[in-house]
Amino acid sequence: MSDTPEPKPKSHGRLSIRPSFKPQELMQHNPRLAGVWTARIITLFPDAFPGVLGESLTGRALRDGKWQLETTNLRDFGVGKHRNVDDTPAGGGAGMVLRPDVLGNAIEQTMQGARGRWPLVYLSPRGRRFDQAMARQWADCDGVALLCGRFEGVDQRVLDHYQIQEVSLGDFVLTGGEIAAQAMLDATVRLLPDVLGNAESIEDESHSNGLLEHPQYTRPAEWMGREIPEVLMSGHHGKVDEWRHEMGEKITQERRPDMWERYLANKKG
Repeated sequence: MSDTPEPKPKSHGRLSIRPSFKPQELMQHNPRLAGVWTARIITLFPDAFPGVLGESLTGRALRDGKWQLETTNLRDFGVGKHRNVDDTPAGGGAGMVLRPDVLGNAIEQTMQGARGRWPLVYLSPRGRRFDQAMARQWADCDGVALLCGRFEGVDQRVLDHYQIQEVSLGDFVLTGGEIAAQAMLDATVRLLPDVLGNAESIEDESHSNGLLEHPQYTRPAEWMGREIPEVLMSGHHGKVDEWRHEMGEKITQERRPDMWERYLANKKG
């Protein structure tokens, strides 16, 4: 470990959080901060958060009050002695469906005090696929609320009543939305002001300009008989930029023909 002391988190004129807190404590002891981008999560597993979001850059930003994370425990709104949150699907079939009365109460509480642009999203395999553009849209909002589904899904009436947007992490099915929520929040939070620390790195990475990122290299200059491309060692920044752009186009054309077609269409437009 480094002997260099960790810099004190900025308070931004509000209450600050001790950097010694463990990830879960970042949420338990964090008072709601006014005007700070906030993610609100409706889940049956609140202890799954912040998870990996409490580490590295996102965790440091959470400690510094650059964003907030709040969870709503869906079980608290369950009905009956056993706090049931689901029931059998109408019309028959396998599995269980999250009840609309339970979800409605949870959503009402979660969205209290939400002002400005605040997408309400259900993480669903049938939704629009999440991408970098959506992450930027969320980062430009005042916050986002994510509903993590379980079982066979949620009652459609809830989605219709609250006009909830369905978003998918990819063309596969998970047991619940918690992992997808963390992935989407990681992609979004790193785009918030001052979180990443180097705005240029955001502009150069995959998907930011419609292309996949170029290959990266570092020292040593030769490893296992493989050398760093000569142009990267030339010190000629113009040629380096040209090479990186050409490699980005080449990789995108080979690996993601769908992205390549959109890229060409945007260039013509």
